[in-house]
Amino acid sequence: MARHLITSALPYINGIKHLGNMVGSMLPADVYARYLRQRGHEVLYICATDEHGTPAELAAKEAGLPVDTFCAQQHEAQKAVYDGFELSFDYFGRSSSAENRDITQHFARRLKENGFIEERAIRQVYSLDDERFLPDRYIVGTCPHCGYDKARGDQCENCTRVLDPTDLIDARSAISGSSRLEVRETKHLFLLQSKLQPEVEGWLDSNGSKEWPTLASSIAHKWLTEGLQDRAITRDLEWGVPVPADAWPELAAEGKVFYVWFDAPIEYIGATKEWADAARDTDQEDRDWKSWWYEADHTVRYTEFMAKDNVPFHTVMFPATQLGTREPWKKVDYVKAFNWLNYYGGKFSTSQRRGVFTDAALELLPADYWRYFLMANAPESDDTSFTWELFASSVNKDLADTLGNFVNRVLSFSRKRFGDTVPAGREAGEAEAKLGEQIAELLAEYEEHMEALQFRKAAQALRALWSAGNSYLEEKAPWLEIKTDQDGAALTLRTAMNLIHLYSVVSEPFIPASARAMRSSFDLSDDDARWVTADQARSLDAVPAGTPFTVPPVLFAKITEEDLESYRERFGGSEAA
Repeated sequence: MARHLITSALPYINGIKHLGNMVGSMLPADVYARYLRQRGHEVLYICATDEHGTPAELAAKEAGLPVDTFCAQQHEAQKAVYDGFELSFDYFGRSSSAENRDITQHFARRLKENGFIEERAIRQVYSLDDERFLPDRYIVGTCPHCGYDKARGDQCENCTRVLDPTDLIDARSAISGSSRLEVRETKHLFLLQSKLQPEVEGWLDSNGSKEWPTLASSIAHKWLTEGLQDRAITRDLEWGVPVPADAWPELAAEGKVFYVWFDAPIEYIGATKEWADAARDTDQEDRDWKSWWYEADHTVRYTEFMAKDNVPFHTVMFPATQLGTREPWKKVDYVKAFNWLNYYGGKFSTSQRRGVFTDAALELLPADYWRYFLMANAPESDDTSFTWELFASSVNKDLADTLGNFVNRVLSFSRKRFGDTVPAGREAGEAEAKLGEQIAELLAEYEEHMEALQFRKAAQALRALWSAGNSYLEEKAPWLEIKTDQDGAALTLRTAMNLIHLYSVVSEPFIPASARAMRSSFDLSDDDARWVTADQARSLDAVPAGTPFTVPPVLFAKITEEDLESYRERFGGSEAA
């Protein structure tokens, strides 16, 4: 079986993330990781909080805390939410770790040795009122391309164009709001991406990037077509990976730190070393972090998950950084990029009380409700819009009616008429053979979409598997069958119970808690979530007659109109918004 390395874009440390962040990187990565583990592959799913850069410093300042204290608290707060969503990270690290510092500095030294980092004097914005140079994100103003009046000095989040602070119109300090800015000379390190462009192009052409989603490949090639520019990779901040004094003593003495987008992707490697070091420190198994990252091109398949605004950094800047070290670091094989999830057609906004954030979502309803809805409506080909009406319809029709009701009525009826063990009845007949073939075909379709990382299509195939059970039950009608043919009714219920067990396995990537509840209904010694083979799908006999079972609590409660009204009142949103 293959070894699969999976990473999802690092969530920024400054605050709990909204549902768009969840569906744009971490959740689909988790669904894929769970699926691969069930198929028997060796999987390492790595993520971390992105703790450096201007957002961390500004958020800490607003909270009145030292930045290291703020980051430690926010890391734990975010981790608690991700635990609540049952994200199955093998390790969830921190970009402020010693491991990331050391590996980032190693990368920088190697790039310098190979002639891909250059020290340059540049003219940079200085705030007279703040008495400091302002890094790009400390400057806000109007985007010259789209007119958005809250663009940052590094990127406009409205049109996603990359900017320099001096591009902004009516620029002002994000610290004090002062517009008393002037341009002064200072020195910074530049990554010579222009020298690395031919190698990045060659790598993209040779590593299968044409098989990536159009969204990812088109963004990467657009950057290359426009031409890679040399990029400043240091900043004037108090918090970050320090420039190493042995390589650049003058800049180190000035307190320069690396640009967050230089060290953040390296944290994928850093967090893997954190994972290995954590095991060593607690006398667990010996973990070889380098086997995942160093000279691993032919032994590891590496898949990255991210929203579209992160694509340029992961498909151009980070590979350029890796190539420039002249060391055999593992580079990405497949980039799964997502569009935006909006809220009633507009952006999620904390200040305007628009949208649902992940901690609030878990306060309202169990994680599986959100997990299923988000993946079934993932913004893969276009931006999609969250509405409470769509959410309620998906939960009520798919989860409550199609799956939950099937589980409850089969187990409840069987217990009432045949007791607390799976009934025997007669041997499977023509209807069961037809059902088995249908389930095997739908399972193959589901697997095909999961392998291709087409999550909306995979959710449709999963829903079709659930629907097949309902169609079989309606056709056989055991509540009528039992009046004239007890053995026939027992066969129908035994088959339906085997469907429940199959659903518990194949639904695991999307709704893990509900899958566990379904599996735990049956007293089986081999009660794990190993994947179902085509032959097992056809035979539907994993749960033999005589197996004790229990009826679980209702798996999914329906969302009522009263619920919807309270959600809209709390979070904003209406069809007219």
